[in-house]
Amino acid sequence: MDKFKVLIVNDTVPQGAFDILKTHCDVVICKDERSAILKNIGGIDALVWVSYDTMVDKNLLDAAGPNLKAVATMSAGYDNIDVQELKVRGIKFGNTPGIVGSAVAEQAIMLALAAGRRLNEARIAIESSEWCNALDATWMSGMEISGSVVGIVGLGSIGQAIVKKLQGFEVKKFLYTGRKPKSEGEQLKCEFVSLKHLVQESDFIFSCLPLTKETTNIFDYELFSKMKKNAVFVNVGRGGSVNQGDLVRALRENLIFAAGLDVMTPEPLDPNDELLKLPNCVLSPHLGTSTWKTTNDMAKLTANNILRALKGEPMLTPVV
Repeated sequence: MDKFKVLIVNDTVPQGAFDILKTHCDVVICKDERSAILKNIGGIDALVWVSYDTMVDKNLLDAAGPNLKAVATMSAGYDNIDVQELKVRGIKFGNTPGIVGSAVAEQAIMLALAAGRRLNEARIAIESSEWCNALDATWMSGMEISGSVVGIVGLGSIGQAIVKKLQGFEVKKFLYTGRKPKSEGEQLKCEFVSLKHLVQESDFIFSCLPLTKETTNIFDYELFSKMKKNAVFVNVGRGGSVNQGDLVRALRENLIFAAGLDVMTPEPLDPNDELLKLPNCVLSPHLGTSTWKTTNDMAKLTANNILRALKGEPMLTPVV
């Protein structure tokens, strides 16, 4: 029996994915470049998608041809996948949701602590020989998570992991918002509220949203203006959920205290972007899942999703 043909898009995918697939499949690996993808995609049975610049759209699926049975992405988010087109063609699709929660939550909390305690501004003070007395009013204004109200926008695996990891910080109250209340919210003793209520009451606001039509630019100037003056805003979901110009304006006008971002628009961020000029904004270059442990686990789950789909079995973490 002929082996299935699988294309892995991205030549930096961990070896673990290749090792799982090679026993049953002929595996081709190409760079994350549209020209390379188009050169290799014809006639494949499955696609391992680890691309940050290219969309799985109708044109790409047409180029793959009728043999394509499964697509799996090595990420929790899938805004670069035309899911509806996959549904129409009957192509199975899976992602890696649960695995990323812990690592991304740690990144989120790191950003919250750094932004809340003015780490960026403190580093600038050291570099400019303006090391201040510890009782200086500038540094005394830093925000503590202890005793604060924490709001989670999107209580998925990442949002739940943030709550669990913050349990030891003596948080006063956890709020969350989304389409509807979740049983996990009740188990974690989080209160379900509207988005408006959450941003008005929270001291730390964590956005863990996927990018959809409904969430695009949901954080705009109007929403930032409803937040507390001492609010720390953290985004580890998708950059497109924030109107970045409005966030810059809100930070400059001190509508909110600070922001910590692991995701931005565009990525990579232009080195001259206004965000980089703000002392009250802490940035990291989309490193939420960037540990070997999490990346290897994601690669293995992605490969197993593909293998199960090709065998006619349900994916472990199916989207469609």
